Amino acid sequence: MSAPTRTRTLRSASPEQTHAWGVKLGRLLRPGDFVGLVGDLGAGKTHLVRGVAEGAEVARSEVASPTFAIVYPYRGRIPLFHADLYRLEDYDELYATGFLDLVGGEGAMLVEWLDKIPRAAPREYLRVTLREVEEDVRELLVEAWGERPGELLEAWLPENR
Repeated sequence: MSAPTRTRTLRSASPEQTHAWGVKLGRLLRPGDFVGLVGDLGAGKTHLVRGVAEGAEVARSEVASPTFAIVYPYRGRIPLFHADLYRLEDYDELYATGFLDLVGGEGAMLVEWLDKIPRAAPREYLRVTLREVEEDVRELLVEAWGERPGELLEAWLPENR
């Protein structure tokens, strides 16, 4: 894998702040955007996803964990597909789900546990790695591969914030 074109690191002092970062990202997403989420259980991926969905104008009641469905579609300002790769073994199993037909399509994609099947990511994407620093405090490493993901990162987390 090549090096990311842009990176940012930020700290979230609470689950509410992680959610707020997600809301800001969700407002910026466009069809074709792909955001991969990486982090241990309890790292804050769900808080971020719920925020992204809110920012994309998805009804709060629609947002659920897709662990058993693999991909869950949401309707909002744009179609938003939320995938969870935790229970999948390999790329072949992912391929059989039809997941790859959604990549780069009419909606944006949020993919939890991308590190389990890194090949699931397209050539250009945004990856957010969440790491617990202490109780309720998280560090988010955001890496962009490609032009559009770089623009998305800059709009979401400008250098002079």
